[in-house]
This record gives sequence, C-alpha cells and structure tokens, in this order.
Amino acid sequence: MRFGISTHLYHDQKLERAHLGEVAAHGFDGIELFATRSHFDYRHPAAVESLAQWLDETGLALFSVHAPITDAFGAGDVWSPTYSNALSDSVKRQSAVQEAEAALQIARRVPFPLLVVHLGTPDSRANPDDNNRSAAVKSAEAIVAAAAPLGVRVALEIIPNSVSTPASLAAILDDEIDSSAAGVCFDFGHAFLGGDVPDAIETVAEHLIATHVHDNHRREDEHLVPYRGAINWDTALMSMQKIGYDGTYLMELANTSTPAAVLEQAQGARVRLERALSQY
Repeated sequence: MRFGISTHLYHDQKLERAHLGEVAAHGFDGIELFATRSHFDYRHPAAVESLAQWLDETGLALFSVHAPITDAFGAGDVWSPTYSNALSDSVKRQSAVQEAEAALQIARRVPFPLLVVHLGTPDSRANPDDNNRSAAVKSAEAIVAAAAPLGVRVALEIIPNSVSTPASLAAILDDEIDSSAAGVCFDFGHAFLGGDVPDAIETVAEHLIATHVHDNHRREDEHLVPYRGAINWDTALMSMQKIGYDGTYLMELANTSTPAAVLEQAQGARVRLERALSQY
C-alpha cells in the first residue's frame, strides 16, 4: 500500500522544493498537489517544470492533483474568490470548469492518474445558488471529457453538501457519467461529518478510486492527523479491506502547528494505519 501527503499542509504558502523534501524525509511515497495559483501556479510553464524537477530529486510520485477551489488561499482558511462548478450562473460555472481544465494540463509535463474534484462548495461556504445538481453534472461531464485524452481519471470528492454525499455521487456515477473515466474520492473526515463512515464506504464501494485521510471531532472539518479525532479507524479500515480497496491512502492535513510537527505525527499514524490494514 502507498501513503501520500497533500500539499494542503502548505496551502497558505508558495510551494517550494523544500516542502517536497520535508514530505520525502518523513517516509511518504508521493503527494497530491493542491492546484491553487497562490500556492502553485499551474498556468505557468516554469512552475510545472520546477515541479517535475522537484519530484525527480525527491523521489516522490505525483499521485493526484486537486482541482482549483479558489484562486488564492490565505492564513486562517481564507478563500478568495471561491470557484464553484455547480453554480446556476452558467458563465461563473464554466469559469470553474476552465480552471480545472487548466490544472489538467500539468499532466502534459508531469503525468498523474487522478484529478480530485469538488462538485460545488461546502455548505459552510455556500451561497444559495452554489450547489445546483444539474449544473454540477454538466461540469463533471466536461471535466471528465477534458481529462480522458490525458490519461487522467476524475475522482469526485465527498464533501459536505447535498450534491456530494456518498449516495448522490454514487447515483451520478451510476446514471449520468461514464464510470470508467471517473469515480469517488473517499474523504474520511467529510464522510464522518455526514454520518457513519463504514456505511459511506459501502455506498460508494464500486466507485472508490482515491482517498483523503484525515480526522475530526464531528463538529467541524479540522483535517487532523488520523487518531487525533473521533473516527474509529479500526472499523473504517476494516470496511476498506472488505471492499478490496488497494489504492493510495492520501493524508490531507491542516497545519495545526508546524508542517514538520504535523508530518512527524502523520508518520506515526501511518505506522498505525499499516498495522491495522495488515490485520484484516
């Protein structure tokens, strides 16, 4: 099994080689790149070229890219402006799709297998027209069509809104999108906020192609290191083994102190996760 770290850990900073070196030094196998232009300018060829060099030098794999959800991210979890691909306003919706398509172009220089996509906006940040289901489906279809020629599959992430519940995403993939080109990113923290984690795993089992691994206390989306919140990881991992998931476990963590301290905690959590997975 493989374990990775999302550059979400450094989201409020410009991504640098030292960040990838820090991830590699803590024994992780690869990264998910958070495509936010204030963090990593995916539209700039020189930035993409630097990324390719950094990955080569650190020996890390690019497991996935997270499609843009904002143009700029600042300290204190500030998004400005927010992108929503589920807006009723067609022009603004297509702008969000275009940003996802721009991030996909990284694959022309640095191949990667998965683009993780939010359909809509988390309820905590949403305006009334942000999470229109039919608009979300149109956007997903467009992103899947853009990703396929690049050899990239689209992983629709479970997030806290009505469009992106486990049941809703499973229905979209069953009925409206070619599931050979798309699947679900199972976000443990978001699934826990919405209900029972093993039930959610069962709901999306046949579509599960990626993960976001983090914890919380079921009050807010804290993005804690596993075992630092209230998720029952034993039952969650048993469910993952039961459905035969053998993909990457990708930790999407908040910088709760310093990145080095969080990575040290994550390194310890990885040992516990591996031990638990080996028992089932």
